[in-house]
Amino acid sequence: MEKVLIVDDNSDILWVVETVLKRYGFEVLALPKGEDVIPRIKSFLPNLILLDVFLSGIDGIEVCNKLKENPKTRDIPIIMFSAHTNFSDVKKFCKADDFIAKPFDVNELVSKIQFQIKEAAAQA
Repeated sequence: MEKVLIVDDNSDILWVVETVLKRYGFEVLALPKGEDVIPRIKSFLPNLILLDVFLSGIDGIEVCNKLKENPKTRDIPIIMFSAHTNFSDVKKFCKADDFIAKPFDVNELVSKIQFQIKEAAAQA
């Protein structure tokens, strides 16, 4: 079972995405703070991270950069999501693998997640 780590400070979005992904058969860990990602990633070992760009405290861009700079986590695909930006803006500041705009289509979200997990597995 593939594992997805979701990080968003909006509890409603966390709940909806977690519920949807569990229905699609993913094991999910939902976190409300960017600060919690690094400590929890070692024990959860996600296949993919779905990361909000704008978080209170440490934002998604900073979390993404820390993960992509670390040899132990740099190969984990990261999909950034936000209502306030686009992928070209995000790519200027971090090395995310993909982007999805809020509000998002559930089928598109799941499709992107499945694609990124397959791509990462093929490159491993």
